[in-house]
Amino acid sequence: MDRTQLIADLERICGPTNVRSVPSDLLVYEYDGSVDGAVDTERPLAVVLPDSTEQVSAVVKLASHNGIPVVARGAGTGLSGGAVARGGGIIIALTRMERVLRVDPVSRTALVEPGVINLELSQLVAGQGMFFAPDPSSQKACTIGGNVAENSGGPHCLKYGVTTNHILGLEVVLHDGDVVWIDAHGPGAAGLDLVAILVGSEGMLGIATKVLVRLMPSPDSVHVHLAAFGSMDDAAAAVTSIIGAGILPASLEMMDHLTIEAVEPAYHAGYPMDAAAVLLVEVDGTRQEVAETSDRIAALCREVGATSFRSAASPAEQELLWKGRKMALAAMGRLAPNYYLHDTVVPRTKLTETLQSVNDISRDFGLPIANVFHAGDGNLHPLMLFDRRRDGDVEKVLEASHALIHACIEVGGALSGEHGIGSEKRGYMELVFTRDDLVAMAGVKDAFDPRGLLNPEKVLPKGYVCGEVRALHNQAMAQKHGIHPM
Repeated sequence: MDRTQLIADLERICGPTNVRSVPSDLLVYEYDGSVDGAVDTERPLAVVLPDSTEQVSAVVKLASHNGIPVVARGAGTGLSGGAVARGGGIIIALTRMERVLRVDPVSRTALVEPGVINLELSQLVAGQGMFFAPDPSSQKACTIGGNVAENSGGPHCLKYGVTTNHILGLEVVLHDGDVVWIDAHGPGAAGLDLVAILVGSEGMLGIATKVLVRLMPSPDSVHVHLAAFGSMDDAAAAVTSIIGAGILPASLEMMDHLTIEAVEPAYHAGYPMDAAAVLLVEVDGTRQEVAETSDRIAALCREVGATSFRSAASPAEQELLWKGRKMALAAMGRLAPNYYLHDTVVPRTKLTETLQSVNDISRDFGLPIANVFHAGDGNLHPLMLFDRRRDGDVEKVLEASHALIHACIEVGGALSGEHGIGSEKRGYMELVFTRDDLVAMAGVKDAFDPRGLLNPEKVLPKGYVCGEVRALHNQAMAQKHGIHPM
């Protein structure tokens, strides 16, 4: 299709002010939050900013008719290249679809558009005694639609679960522009849970234009504690002791000394500068339950060698402790111009072993690595610090990243806990999944998007997309029945 005609058609659908097509406007959409060099970038043909489901549907119909790829995009805070237009085509930026359409305090649900900011939803319903549990560190900027695409987590997913546990229904624009409502959680619902399939599918199966979310009741009491340790091993042992004792905190976060060096001078959160590691532990529930659980956690931390343990004395102090954790990535600029962040997951019992591997990789590659992560569920977030202006630094980081991923997989870990696979990790999928696994995943993609136009070149490694999966399936069936091609 002629590009000039394409732009004219998009402007007709969304309005001239809601279409970006000149190179200077498109430049920012070549990237998401991924490190430069880890994810291949590509400039889209155009970017549209629709404000309704009808406009999204019309854009997808136009693209489908002309065989043009489409990529849904939220705030662009993703860290795996998921919102980058690897196949070119049209980016549908959903940030102007930001209305909260309905809040039901009785059923504790809200119907929202995908551009609603995560934190703003919780702030909106706080006065009604509710909150939205998934809370990525980027929650001040990331959108509900992006959370749905990536199945985002956050510190509180230890107790409350990741995004998929809080999504009850979705309005979805399919590959041909048709609009459907998918709800597998109603009374007496049966059949396949298509909502669960769509959450975390990274925009490869459809584009969510309305989201029915579950809201949680605000707890009666919340205590936030800070435990300091003389070694990372002691901090990891405390994590194992707390979970092993049957205690499930709302969150259980760990930060190492290098992270503290960046965070404390920037935000004065109250982290001891001489600690090798700190645990940030939040406990919520009834007042009696929280008080008893907090005492048990304090005792367990001291048993494994905590050098100090203190509790926030006020909501303002709680907020400050959390600010230090949530803004840790931003503080890394005090230590290096660039960082590369991973989110591999390992079993909690393998934390000590894995953290030693991270130290070994840091030493072998000559790269400082700061550790700040969701310790309660083993979701690591090692930050490799470097300067992309220095010759060889990007290449060194990518090599170290390769070693880190292999180390986590070898102890029974997973590629991603919340950032998604995107284009960054698709080449590693065969480390974790068998060929049959990947063929099955590709079959789901093929069923929802037979032409492969929705967010192409993501998640599935090369050889498992579009017609390739049909060929693989036919080949497997032929081998199963003893039929060999001539």
